[in-house]
Amino acid sequence: MGFSLRAIRKASLPSLQAFSKAVDVPKGYIAVYVGDKMKRFMIPVSYLNQPSFQDLLSQAEEEFGYDHPMGGLTIPCGEDVFVDITSRFHRC
Repeated sequence: MGFSLRAIRKASLPSLQAFSKAVDVPKGYIAVYVGDKMKRFMIPVSYLNQPSFQDLLSQAEEEFGYDHPMGGLTIPCGEDVFVDITSRFHRC
């Protein structure tokens, strides 16, 4: 099971509030929300190609489908796990 950009296009349009949050994300980045407190991280879109990040996206799809009311992707893991996984991408 993989992440499909085609499915995102089929999702409903974001609300005005979600759009205003998306405006402050720099080009080449996406906003993701992680952990119990829904901490916002801005990550490079290049992370989408990483197999371990694709696993997180599959988990997000299973748990939330394509409805992410925070205005960005909601990743169902703890902040510490997310930081650990993404910190490995910088070492390559």
